[in-house]
Amino acid sequence: MSSASSGSYREFRYGWGVVLAAALGIGLGMSPLPFYTIGVFAGPLSKEFGWQQGQIMAALPILTLGALVMAPLTGWIADRFGVRRVALTSVVLFSLCMMGFALGTGSLKLFYLNWLLVAFLGAGTLPITWTRAVNRWFHDRRGLALGFALVATGFFGANAKLFANWLIEAYGWRTAYIGIGLLPLVITLPVAWWLFRDVDDPKVADKVAELRAGGNPDAALVPGGMTIGAALRDWRFWLLAYAFVPISFAVGGPIPNLESIAGAKGFSSGDAVVLASLIGYSVIFGRLLGGWLIDRWWAPGVAAVMLSLPAIACVVLQQPNLTYPVMAAAIVLLGFAAGVEYDLMAYLVSRYFGMANYAAIYGSLYGFFALGAGLGPAWFGKQFSATGSYDYAFGVAAVLFLAGALPLLLLGAYRTFAPPSAAPK
Repeated sequence: MSSASSGSYREFRYGWGVVLAAALGIGLGMSPLPFYTIGVFAGPLSKEFGWQQGQIMAALPILTLGALVMAPLTGWIADRFGVRRVALTSVVLFSLCMMGFALGTGSLKLFYLNWLLVAFLGAGTLPITWTRAVNRWFHDRRGLALGFALVATGFFGANAKLFANWLIEAYGWRTAYIGIGLLPLVITLPVAWWLFRDVDDPKVADKVAELRAGGNPDAALVPGGMTIGAALRDWRFWLLAYAFVPISFAVGGPIPNLESIAGAKGFSSGDAVVLASLIGYSVIFGRLLGGWLIDRWWAPGVAAVMLSLPAIACVVLQQPNLTYPVMAAAIVLLGFAAGVEYDLMAYLVSRYFGMANYAAIYGSLYGFFALGAGLGPAWFGKQFSATGSYDYAFGVAAVLFLAGALPLLLLGAYRTFAPPSAAPK
Protein backbone atom coordinates (compact mmCIF):
# COMPACT_ATOMS: atom_id res chain seq x y z
CA MET A 1 0.00 0.00 0.00
CA SER A 2 1.31 3.45 -0.93
CA SER A 3 1.97 6.02 1.71
CA ALA A 4 -0.80 8.15 0.25
CA SER A 5 -3.26 5.28 0.49
CA SER A 6 -2.08 4.47 3.96
CA GLY A 7 -2.39 8.10 4.97
CA SER A 8 -5.90 8.22 3.52
CA TYR A 9 -6.90 5.14 5.51
CA ARG A 10 -5.47 6.56 8.69
CA GLU A 11 -7.25 9.85 8.13
CA PHE A 12 -10.62 8.11 8.19
CA ARG A 13 -9.55 5.91 11.07
CA TYR A 14 -8.84 8.93 13.26
CA GLY A 15 -11.22 11.47 11.75
CA TRP A 16 -14.40 9.42 11.35
CA GLY A 17 -15.97 10.91 14.48
CA VAL A 18 -15.54 14.45 13.19
CA VAL A 19 -17.06 13.45 9.84
CA LEU A 20 -20.03 11.77 11.54
CA ALA A 21 -20.69 14.74 13.81
CA ALA A 22 -20.36 17.11 10.86
CA ALA A 23 -22.74 15.01 8.77
CA LEU A 24 -25.42 15.12 11.45
CA GLY A 25 -24.78 18.79 12.17
CA ILE A 26 -25.04 19.84 8.53
CA GLY A 27 -27.82 17.39 7.63
CA LEU A 28 -30.02 18.56 10.50
CA GLY A 29 -28.95 22.19 10.31
CA MET A 30 -30.13 25.44 8.84
CA SER A 31 -29.02 24.63 5.34
CA PRO A 32 -31.38 21.70 4.56
CA LEU A 33 -34.19 21.50 7.13
CA PRO A 34 -36.05 24.81 6.56
CA PHE A 35 -35.28 24.70 2.86
CA TYR A 36 -36.47 21.14 2.19
CA THR A 37 -39.57 21.25 4.39
CA ILE A 38 -41.10 24.62 3.56
CA GLY A 39 -42.82 23.12 0.52
CA VAL A 40 -44.50 20.48 2.69
CA PHE A 41 -45.77 23.10 5.16
CA ALA A 42 -46.91 25.49 2.41
CA GLY A 43 -50.21 23.67 1.80
CA PRO A 44 -51.35 23.48 5.44
CA LEU A 45 -50.28 27.08 6.12
CA SER A 46 -52.11 28.31 3.05
CA LYS A 47 -55.24 26.37 4.04
CA GLU A 48 -55.28 27.63 7.64
CA PHE A 49 -54.20 31.24 7.17
CA GLY A 50 -55.10 31.93 3.52
CA TRP A 51 -51.51 32.72 2.57
CA GLN A 52 -50.50 32.41 -1.09
CA GLN A 53 -47.62 30.24 -2.29
CA GLY A 54 -45.55 33.30 -3.15
CA GLN A 55 -46.08 34.80 0.31
CA ILE A 56 -44.88 31.62 2.01
CA MET A 57 -41.86 31.23 -0.25
CA ALA A 58 -40.97 34.88 0.41
CA ALA A 59 -39.66 33.60 3.75
CA LEU A 60 -36.63 32.17 1.96
CA PRO A 61 -35.26 35.56 0.82
CA ILE A 62 -35.57 36.64 4.45
CA LEU A 63 -33.53 33.60 5.45
CA THR A 64 -31.09 34.64 2.75
CA LEU A 65 -30.83 38.17 4.11
CA GLY A 66 -30.02 36.79 7.53
CA ALA A 67 -27.47 34.40 6.07
CA LEU A 68 -25.81 37.20 4.10
CA VAL A 69 -25.23 39.05 7.35
CA MET A 70 -24.50 36.14 9.64
CA ALA A 71 -22.46 33.73 7.50
CA PRO A 72 -19.30 35.91 7.33
CA LEU A 73 -19.70 36.96 10.96
CA THR A 74 -20.18 33.36 12.08
CA GLY A 75 -17.11 32.34 10.12
CA TRP A 76 -15.03 35.06 11.76
CA ILE A 77 -16.26 34.04 15.23
CA ALA A 78 -15.51 30.38 14.49
CA ASP A 79 -11.97 31.20 13.32
CA ARG A 80 -11.39 33.27 16.44
CA PHE A 81 -13.11 31.27 19.17
CA GLY A 82 -13.31 27.74 17.74
CA VAL A 83 -15.85 25.89 15.65
CA ARG A 84 -16.96 23.50 18.41
CA ARG A 85 -18.27 26.25 20.67
CA VAL A 86 -20.05 28.04 17.83
CA ALA A 87 -21.60 24.89 16.35
CA LEU A 88 -22.93 23.40 19.59
CA THR A 89 -24.50 26.66 20.73
CA SER A 90 -26.14 27.21 17.37
CA VAL A 91 -27.60 23.68 17.27
CA VAL A 92 -29.62 24.41 20.41
CA LEU A 93 -30.80 27.84 19.25
CA PHE A 94 -31.68 26.61 15.77
CA SER A 95 -33.84 23.81 17.22
CA LEU A 96 -35.77 26.26 19.37
CA CYS A 97 -36.33 28.57 16.39
CA MET A 98 -37.72 25.75 14.24
CA MET A 99 -40.12 24.74 17.01
CA GLY A 100 -41.14 28.38 17.27
CA PHE A 101 -43.06 28.10 13.99
CA ALA A 102 -45.62 25.99 15.85
CA LEU A 103 -46.73 29.17 17.66
CA GLY A 104 -47.87 30.81 14.42
CA THR A 105 -50.94 33.03 14.75
CA GLY A 106 -51.60 33.84 11.11
CA SER A 107 -49.45 36.96 11.16
CA LEU A 108 -47.08 37.03 8.20
CA LYS A 109 -44.89 39.53 10.04
CA LEU A 110 -44.33 37.10 12.91
CA PHE A 111 -43.79 34.27 10.43
CA TYR A 112 -41.09 36.27 8.65
CA LEU A 113 -39.54 37.38 11.95
CA ASN A 114 -39.15 33.75 12.99
CA TRP A 115 -37.36 33.03 9.72
CA LEU A 116 -34.97 35.88 10.47
CA LEU A 117 -34.31 34.38 13.91
CA VAL A 118 -33.58 31.02 12.27
CA ALA A 119 -30.94 32.72 10.13
CA PHE A 120 -29.36 34.74 12.92
CA LEU A 121 -29.28 32.05 15.59
CA GLY A 122 -28.87 29.00 13.37
CA ALA A 123 -25.99 30.21 11.18
CA GLY A 124 -23.53 28.19 13.25
CA THR A 125 -25.13 24.99 11.93
CA LEU A 126 -24.19 25.88 8.35
CA PRO A 127 -21.32 23.98 6.66
CA ILE A 128 -19.07 26.95 7.50
CA THR A 129 -18.30 25.56 10.95
CA TRP A 130 -18.46 21.82 10.43
CA THR A 131 -16.35 21.67 7.25
CA ARG A 132 -13.55 23.69 8.83
CA ALA A 133 -12.77 20.83 11.19
CA VAL A 134 -13.19 18.19 8.45
CA ASN A 135 -10.79 20.05 6.16
CA ARG A 136 -8.16 20.19 8.90
CA TRP A 137 -8.40 16.48 9.75
CA PHE A 138 -8.12 15.33 6.12
CA HIS A 139 -5.53 15.96 3.44
CA ASP A 140 -5.29 13.11 0.89
CA ARG A 141 -9.01 12.29 0.83
CA ARG A 142 -10.42 15.68 1.70
CA GLY A 143 -12.97 15.61 -1.12
CA LEU A 144 -14.39 12.26 -0.07
CA ALA A 145 -14.41 13.26 3.60
CA LEU A 146 -16.35 16.42 2.70
CA GLY A 147 -18.70 14.31 0.60
CA PHE A 148 -19.44 12.08 3.59
CA ALA A 149 -19.80 15.09 5.88
CA LEU A 150 -22.29 16.74 3.53
CA VAL A 151 -24.11 13.62 2.37
CA ALA A 152 -26.61 13.80 5.21
CA THR A 153 -28.21 16.88 3.67
CA GLY A 154 -29.63 14.56 1.02
CA PHE A 155 -30.66 11.84 3.46
CA PHE A 156 -32.29 14.15 5.97
CA GLY A 157 -33.63 16.44 3.26
CA ALA A 158 -35.52 13.56 1.65
CA ASN A 159 -36.70 12.03 4.90
CA ALA A 160 -37.53 15.34 6.56
CA LYS A 161 -40.06 15.93 3.79
CA LEU A 162 -41.64 12.53 4.39
CA PHE A 163 -41.44 12.85 8.18
CA ALA A 164 -43.02 16.32 8.12
CA ASN A 165 -45.76 15.14 5.76
CA TRP A 166 -46.54 12.18 8.04
CA LEU A 167 -46.64 14.37 11.14
CA ILE A 168 -48.91 16.88 9.40
CA GLU A 169 -51.36 14.21 8.32
CA ALA A 170 -51.33 12.47 11.70
CA TYR A 171 -51.07 15.36 14.18
CA GLY A 172 -51.24 18.66 12.30
CA TRP A 173 -48.70 21.18 11.11
CA ARG A 174 -47.96 22.64 14.55
CA THR A 175 -46.87 19.29 15.95
CA ALA A 176 -44.92 18.71 12.73
CA TYR A 177 -42.86 21.84 13.31
CA ILE A 178 -42.08 20.71 16.85
CA GLY A 179 -41.06 17.28 15.56
CA ILE A 180 -38.77 18.78 12.92
CA GLY A 181 -37.29 21.20 15.45
CA LEU A 182 -36.49 18.42 17.91
CA LEU A 183 -34.32 16.51 15.42
CA PRO A 184 -31.11 18.58 15.83
CA LEU A 185 -31.57 18.72 19.59
CA VAL A 186 -31.94 14.98 20.17
CA ILE A 187 -29.70 13.65 17.37
CA THR A 188 -27.00 16.18 16.50
CA LEU A 189 -26.25 17.69 19.89
CA PRO A 190 -25.21 14.55 21.83
CA VAL A 191 -23.11 13.17 18.97
CA ALA A 192 -21.39 16.49 18.29
CA TRP A 193 -20.76 17.05 21.99
CA TRP A 194 -18.92 13.74 22.14
CA LEU A 195 -17.13 13.60 18.78
CA PHE A 196 -16.77 17.03 17.18
CA ARG A 197 -13.31 18.43 17.94
CA ASP A 198 -10.87 20.35 15.75
CA VAL A 199 -7.25 19.26 15.36
CA ASP A 200 -5.98 21.92 17.77
CA ASP A 201 -8.27 20.76 20.59
CA PRO A 202 -6.05 19.52 23.47
CA LYS A 203 -8.39 16.57 24.05
CA VAL A 204 -7.44 15.03 20.68
CA ALA A 205 -3.72 15.88 20.75
CA ASP A 206 -2.75 12.21 21.10
CA LYS A 207 -4.91 11.16 18.13
CA VAL A 208 -3.45 13.93 15.98
CA ALA A 209 0.09 12.91 16.91
CA GLU A 210 -0.60 9.26 16.08
CA LEU A 211 -2.16 10.16 12.74
CA ARG A 212 0.76 12.34 11.69
CA ALA A 213 3.27 9.74 12.87
CA GLY A 214 1.71 7.13 10.62
CA GLY A 215 3.48 8.16 7.44
CA ASN A 216 1.55 11.24 6.37
CA PRO A 217 2.96 14.41 7.96
CA ASP A 218 0.39 16.56 6.12
CA ALA A 219 -2.53 14.87 7.91
CA ALA A 220 -4.27 16.92 10.60
CA LEU A 221 -1.87 19.77 9.90
CA VAL A 222 -2.85 23.31 10.84
CA PRO A 223 -1.71 24.96 7.59
CA GLY A 224 -1.35 28.54 6.57
CA GLY A 225 -3.41 30.42 4.09
CA MET A 226 -4.74 33.81 3.07
CA THR A 227 -6.37 36.26 5.41
CA ILE A 228 -9.95 37.29 4.73
CA GLY A 229 -8.65 40.67 3.58
CA ALA A 230 -6.25 39.11 1.09
CA ALA A 231 -8.97 36.79 -0.19
CA LEU A 232 -11.30 39.72 -0.82
CA ARG A 233 -8.61 41.30 -2.99
CA ASP A 234 -8.15 38.10 -5.01
CA TRP A 235 -9.97 37.73 -8.32
CA ARG A 236 -10.62 34.05 -7.66
CA PHE A 237 -12.80 34.95 -4.68
CA TRP A 238 -14.99 37.14 -6.87
CA LEU A 239 -15.11 34.55 -9.63
CA LEU A 240 -16.43 32.02 -7.12
CA ALA A 241 -18.81 34.60 -5.69
CA TYR A 242 -20.19 35.25 -9.16
CA ALA A 243 -20.43 31.56 -10.12
CA PHE A 244 -22.33 30.44 -7.06
CA VAL A 245 -25.12 33.03 -7.39
CA PRO A 246 -26.63 31.65 -10.66
CA ILE A 247 -25.83 28.07 -9.64
CA SER A 248 -27.57 28.36 -6.28
CA PHE A 249 -30.49 30.24 -7.87
CA ALA A 250 -30.97 27.48 -10.45
CA VAL A 251 -30.55 24.69 -7.90
CA GLY A 252 -32.49 26.34 -5.11
CA GLY A 253 -35.42 27.64 -7.15
CA PRO A 254 -37.08 24.31 -7.95
CA ILE A 255 -36.35 22.30 -4.78
CA PRO A 256 -38.81 23.86 -2.29
CA ASN A 257 -41.39 24.06 -5.09
CA LEU A 258 -41.09 20.44 -6.22
CA GLU A 259 -44.41 19.38 -4.73
CA SER A 260 -46.13 22.25 -6.54
CA ILE A 261 -44.17 21.57 -9.75
CA ALA A 262 -45.23 17.91 -9.74
CA GLY A 263 -48.82 18.94 -9.04
CA ALA A 264 -48.74 21.37 -11.96
CA LYS A 265 -47.62 18.47 -14.17
CA GLY A 266 -50.71 16.48 -13.15
CA PHE A 267 -49.34 14.21 -10.42
CA SER A 268 -51.38 13.48 -7.27
CA SER A 269 -50.38 15.04 -3.96
CA GLY A 270 -49.07 11.69 -2.69
CA ASP A 271 -46.98 11.12 -5.82
CA ALA A 272 -45.78 14.72 -5.65
CA VAL A 273 -44.36 14.26 -2.14
CA VAL A 274 -42.64 10.99 -3.11
CA LEU A 275 -41.20 12.55 -6.27
CA ALA A 276 -39.98 15.56 -4.31
CA SER A 277 -38.27 13.28 -1.80
CA LEU A 278 -36.13 11.84 -4.61
CA ILE A 279 -34.12 15.04 -4.63
CA GLY A 280 -32.62 14.10 -1.28
CA TYR A 281 -31.50 10.66 -2.37
CA SER A 282 -29.92 12.02 -5.54
CA VAL A 283 -28.09 14.60 -3.42
CA ILE A 284 -26.56 11.69 -1.48
CA PHE A 285 -25.22 10.14 -4.65
CA GLY A 286 -24.06 13.50 -6.00
CA ARG A 287 -22.17 14.27 -2.77
CA LEU A 288 -20.27 10.97 -2.73
CA LEU A 289 -19.59 10.88 -6.46
CA GLY A 290 -18.45 14.50 -6.47
CA GLY A 291 -16.18 13.97 -3.45
CA TRP A 292 -14.62 10.88 -5.00
CA LEU A 293 -14.04 12.68 -8.32
CA ILE A 294 -12.47 15.86 -6.95
CA ASP A 295 -9.93 13.82 -4.99
CA ARG A 296 -8.74 12.37 -8.31
CA TRP A 297 -9.26 15.10 -10.88
CA TRP A 298 -9.16 18.86 -11.01
CA ALA A 299 -12.17 20.05 -9.01
CA PRO A 300 -13.24 23.00 -11.23
CA GLY A 301 -13.38 20.67 -14.25
CA VAL A 302 -15.47 18.11 -12.37
CA ALA A 303 -17.76 20.87 -11.16
CA ALA A 304 -18.20 22.39 -14.62
CA VAL A 305 -19.49 19.06 -15.92
CA MET A 306 -21.67 18.09 -12.96
CA LEU A 307 -23.23 21.55 -12.68
CA SER A 308 -23.95 21.82 -16.41
CA LEU A 309 -25.85 18.53 -16.71
CA PRO A 310 -28.92 19.72 -14.76
CA ALA A 311 -29.62 22.18 -17.59
CA ILE A 312 -30.90 19.09 -19.42
CA ALA A 313 -33.29 18.39 -16.56
CA CYS A 314 -34.64 21.93 -16.76
CA VAL A 315 -35.41 21.49 -20.47
CA VAL A 316 -37.14 18.17 -19.74
CA LEU A 317 -39.27 19.72 -16.99
CA GLN A 318 -40.59 22.28 -19.49
CA GLN A 319 -42.26 19.51 -21.48
CA PRO A 320 -45.98 18.64 -21.12
CA ASN A 321 -47.41 15.23 -20.20
CA LEU A 322 -44.38 13.93 -18.32
CA THR A 323 -44.46 10.31 -17.25
CA TYR A 324 -43.56 9.32 -13.70
CA PRO A 325 -40.14 7.83 -14.67
CA VAL A 326 -39.18 10.88 -16.74
CA MET A 327 -40.22 13.25 -13.95
CA ALA A 328 -38.25 11.19 -11.46
CA ALA A 329 -35.15 11.17 -13.69
CA ALA A 330 -35.25 14.95 -14.11
CA ILE A 331 -35.51 15.47 -10.35
CA VAL A 332 -32.59 13.11 -9.77
CA LEU A 333 -30.47 15.07 -12.24
CA LEU A 334 -31.28 18.29 -10.39
CA GLY A 335 -30.23 16.52 -7.20
CA PHE A 336 -26.77 15.84 -8.62
CA ALA A 337 -26.20 19.60 -8.80
CA ALA A 338 -27.54 20.11 -5.30
CA GLY A 339 -25.22 17.30 -4.23
CA VAL A 340 -21.99 18.85 -5.40
CA GLU A 341 -22.28 22.55 -4.61
CA TYR A 342 -21.57 22.64 -0.84
CA ASP A 343 -18.62 20.26 -0.80
CA LEU A 344 -17.27 21.92 -3.94
CA MET A 345 -17.31 25.31 -2.23
CA ALA A 346 -15.63 23.92 0.88
CA TYR A 347 -12.99 22.12 -1.19
CA LEU A 348 -12.23 25.09 -3.43
CA VAL A 349 -11.87 27.47 -0.48
CA SER A 350 -9.38 25.12 1.18
CA ARG A 351 -7.35 24.63 -2.04
CA TYR A 352 -7.29 28.22 -3.30
CA PHE A 353 -7.29 30.20 -0.04
CA GLY A 354 -5.94 27.83 2.62
CA MET A 355 -7.15 27.28 6.17
CA ALA A 356 -5.87 30.30 8.09
CA ASN A 357 -9.16 32.20 7.72
CA TYR A 358 -11.15 29.36 6.16
CA ALA A 359 -14.43 29.89 8.02
CA ALA A 360 -14.50 33.63 7.39
CA ILE A 361 -13.74 33.19 3.67
CA TYR A 362 -16.21 30.31 3.33
CA GLY A 363 -18.81 32.35 5.22
CA SER A 364 -18.35 35.30 2.90
CA LEU A 365 -18.77 33.11 -0.18
CA TYR A 366 -21.71 31.34 1.44
CA GLY A 367 -23.45 34.69 1.59
CA PHE A 368 -23.40 34.84 -2.22
CA PHE A 369 -24.58 31.25 -2.42
CA ALA A 370 -27.41 32.02 0.00
CA LEU A 371 -28.39 35.03 -2.11
CA GLY A 372 -29.18 32.85 -5.09
CA ALA A 373 -30.66 30.00 -3.05
CA GLY A 374 -32.93 32.39 -1.19
CA LEU A 375 -34.18 34.38 -4.18
CA GLY A 376 -34.68 31.37 -6.46
CA PRO A 377 -37.64 29.68 -4.69
CA ALA A 378 -39.59 32.93 -4.29
CA TRP A 379 -39.03 33.80 -7.95
CA PHE A 380 -40.16 30.32 -9.03
CA GLY A 381 -43.24 30.71 -6.82
CA LYS A 382 -44.07 34.11 -8.29
CA GLN A 383 -43.72 32.78 -11.83
CA PHE A 384 -46.23 30.06 -11.03
CA SER A 385 -48.63 32.48 -9.34
CA ALA A 386 -48.48 34.77 -12.37
CA THR A 387 -48.67 32.20 -15.18
CA GLY A 388 -49.85 28.92 -13.64
CA SER A 389 -46.71 27.24 -15.02
CA TYR A 390 -43.04 26.78 -14.15
CA ASP A 391 -41.93 26.37 -17.77
CA TYR A 392 -40.41 29.85 -18.20
CA ALA A 393 -38.63 29.54 -14.84
CA PHE A 394 -37.01 26.28 -15.92
CA GLY A 395 -35.83 27.88 -19.16
CA VAL A 396 -34.07 30.61 -17.19
CA ALA A 397 -32.61 28.03 -14.78
CA ALA A 398 -31.11 26.04 -17.68
CA VAL A 399 -29.20 29.12 -18.83
CA LEU A 400 -28.08 29.96 -15.28
CA PHE A 401 -26.59 26.50 -14.72
CA LEU A 402 -24.29 27.00 -17.69
CA ALA A 403 -23.55 30.65 -16.80
CA GLY A 404 -22.36 29.63 -13.35
CA ALA A 405 -20.60 26.35 -14.11
CA LEU A 406 -18.40 27.18 -17.08
CA PRO A 407 -16.49 30.15 -15.53
CA LEU A 408 -15.11 27.78 -12.88
CA LEU A 409 -12.73 26.52 -15.56
CA LEU A 410 -10.80 29.82 -15.20
CA LEU A 411 -9.65 29.13 -11.63
CA GLY A 412 -6.31 27.60 -12.59
CA ALA A 413 -4.03 25.32 -10.58
CA TYR A 414 -4.47 24.74 -6.86
CA ARG A 415 -2.38 26.83 -4.50
CA THR A 416 -0.19 25.45 -1.73
CA PHE A 417 0.28 27.18 1.60
CA ALA A 418 3.13 26.92 4.05
CA PRO A 419 2.62 26.78 7.82
CA PRO A 420 1.53 30.07 9.44
CA SER A 421 5.11 31.12 10.11
CA ALA A 422 5.90 31.33 6.40
CA ALA A 423 4.37 33.10 3.45
CA PRO A 424 2.19 31.23 0.95
CA LYS A 425 3.95 29.93 -2.11
